[in-house]
Amino acid sequence: MSSTTIDTESPDLLAANVGFLEFEAPLARIHNDIEQMRREARESGRDLTADVARQAKRFGQTIRKLYASLSPWETVQVARHPKRPLVPDYIQRIFRDFCELHGDRLHGDDHAIITGFARLGGHKVMLVGHNKGRDLKERIKCNFGCAHPEGYRKALAKMKLAEKFGLPVVCLIDTQGAYPGVGAEERGIASAIAVNLFEMSRLRTPIVCAVIGEGGSGGALGIGVGDRVAMFQHSFYSVISPEGCAAILWKTGEKAKQAAEALNLTSKSLKALNLIDHIIPEPAGGAHRFPDQAAANLEACLCDALRDLKRLKIETILKRRYDRLRHIGGFFSSAQEEVRIAASQAVRTVRRAAAPRLTGRLASRRATSLPAAAHAG
Repeated sequence: MSSTTIDTESPDLLAANVGFLEFEAPLARIHNDIEQMRREARESGRDLTADVARQAKRFGQTIRKLYASLSPWETVQVARHPKRPLVPDYIQRIFRDFCELHGDRLHGDDHAIITGFARLGGHKVMLVGHNKGRDLKERIKCNFGCAHPEGYRKALAKMKLAEKFGLPVVCLIDTQGAYPGVGAEERGIASAIAVNLFEMSRLRTPIVCAVIGEGGSGGALGIGVGDRVAMFQHSFYSVISPEGCAAILWKTGEKAKQAAEALNLTSKSLKALNLIDHIIPEPAGGAHRFPDQAAANLEACLCDALRDLKRLKIETILKRRYDRLRHIGGFFSSAQEEVRIAASQAVRTVRRAAAPRLTGRLASRRATSLPAAAHAG
């Protein structure tokens, strides 16, 4: 996977005015010192260029150190950054000739999921992705990226259209989960997601998925079955949000940080478990600081995956997709360990099957021995 990198000591890091998260307090202090030096230089006329350069270098070193060892909860904060690039941002940067398609032909159009024809590099694709919305008005319209059943049915209908025309499907995942409201339940949200999982597992066209921000619960899985699954370095993918997990286990959302640690939701953890195939590198300080570079890295990953898949026959793709789903997750440390566990399971099965017969024999022996003992008495 080819990608370029950003110089962490570049002054552009200071120009990326995106605000600071809670764990970025050291960066905020350095940034304030630099701004104070610049104001002092303007007001007094003194030349403080060397001092500013020194602090800028320190800023770059600090941001590199912070983002090299993010905790799971800090990763969640970065993935939810209000200025992190969304699907429409990536459409604008790396997808050409985008033609949006609407509606599920059953109920209506869900703005939380975007679908349409597009060109990515030299590939014609069908794009499917979540849309959270940028400002409050757009977020309300898109339901904060939480799709209804019609959104998943729309996504599947467009995937079927891609299958008909022999186009690969690209899915960009960014949602905290499917909409949990009464209306969604009445219209069959669980069934819609389940049908998507089933149909995507056998769709006769290549599917490439990438988590670009949040990957939450069944809402993410509803468009997350693919031949290649990638994640941005500072995104997360989990069966439930940390707040939801904390609310269930500890009856309070205040334990979200602890829940994030337990969920193994970071890209590094999921790659170690063989749940994803690739980690897409992010620029220094996260995709929200350099969206253009993040988009270039995403494009490189998607194009590499599409190029590899297009070399294969569709029967080979389907077989590998099936095998991938059947063996998903790193539960065995080696082939020998897998054989050992299978053998022990077989022994336990034989013992369980033999247990009723042994019990019956013992009972019959006791029954025959009791009259003899009574007679001897």
